Amino acid sequence: MAQGDAEPITVYGSKISYYTGKLEGYLRYKEIPYRFVALSPSIGRRLRRETGTSQIPAVELPDGRFMTDTTPMIDWFEAHYPEPSVIPSDPLQAFASRLVEDYAEEWLWRPAMHFRWSYRSDALLLSAKITDELLTEIPLPSFAKRFAMRRRQGGYYVRRDGVDQTTWDHVESIYFDTLNRLSNIFAKRPFLLGKSPTLADFGFFASMFRHFSQDPTPAEIMRSRAPRVFEWQARLWNARASAAGPELLSGIPQDWGTFLTDIGSAYLPYLCSNAESFASGKNRHDVTVEGITYRNLPVSQYRVWCLERLRSHFEVLPKETKLQAQALLERHGAWKPLWQVEDLRSGHDPNNQVPFQGRKVHYDLRRRI
Repeated sequence: MAQGDAEPITVYGSKISYYTGKLEGYLRYKEIPYRFVALSPSIGRRLRRETGTSQIPAVELPDGRFMTDTTPMIDWFEAHYPEPSVIPSDPLQAFASRLVEDYAEEWLWRPAMHFRWSYRSDALLLSAKITDELLTEIPLPSFAKRFAMRRRQGGYYVRRDGVDQTTWDHVESIYFDTLNRLSNIFAKRPFLLGKSPTLADFGFFASMFRHFSQDPTPAEIMRSRAPRVFEWQARLWNARASAAGPELLSGIPQDWGTFLTDIGSAYLPYLCSNAESFASGKNRHDVTVEGITYRNLPVSQYRVWCLERLRSHFEVLPKETKLQAQALLERHGAWKPLWQVEDLRSGHDPNNQVPFQGRKVHYDLRRRI
């Protein structure tokens, strides 16, 4: 069945949501018809019954099944709507795209939340938008709901995630460095690997579209410092697979090197610290990345699973590609931290129910295996 002839799916989410924007961008590009429904407390209760969580986005398929968590959902859609694929056919490019996608959406989460909730003008605007879109069923005055939202989000997603005066500049540098690296790429080609978007593009799109390009403070920074990135996120939102050129570059571009180095020096060490703390039964952990110490971070079961998935993607590569991937990661200091944790068991999806059951929770009380 062609995508355009398919019965529309239902996407439950928010028009300011990090991951809802990523999924909508993917569905629009693949031309998979959908209707959007804003989350509400009553819909959230329904999603929890169906998927085990009220997180967004969630998808309801025409046959009544529900799905959650964007990366596994994209894998499911790629299996059912395979052409044209956003996962490169070249196995080395496919592995690198999955690695960069995971890094982009997980590592940029902290700066995205920081800019949204640490700056007063941004927090005032976004708390009003959330109240107007998602909290209309709650019988409280709007000012009270907005205040409660700012207090919750700033505490839960910023201060509880290690953002303070000692880490503030490093958190913001992650955004600034990403803008510089992406600007360098988009000066030469429209998407990360060539003339059409791949999974890696959608990984960066999660933060760049609904947070950094729309929230007042980071949006002004993007427009003034990185207009090519501002143009790219609009280009990706407007892209359609039926009109995209199929050509991708060969191999892994040299200008991906800075991202791969950052993965080796910052993202994977963070995942390792989190995984080691999870295995030790800890609820919180400290980690030093690039000379900056983040203290009392919440241990995330989901991010142990992220590391498991990266390893599993490597393990299924053909033998020759494994050697190429290892050499690539070794050049950028990412090979050793990928395998640093010996006993890696998240217990996140023991019955292989993802994406039909599961929780993409960054900061929650740890769930024991």
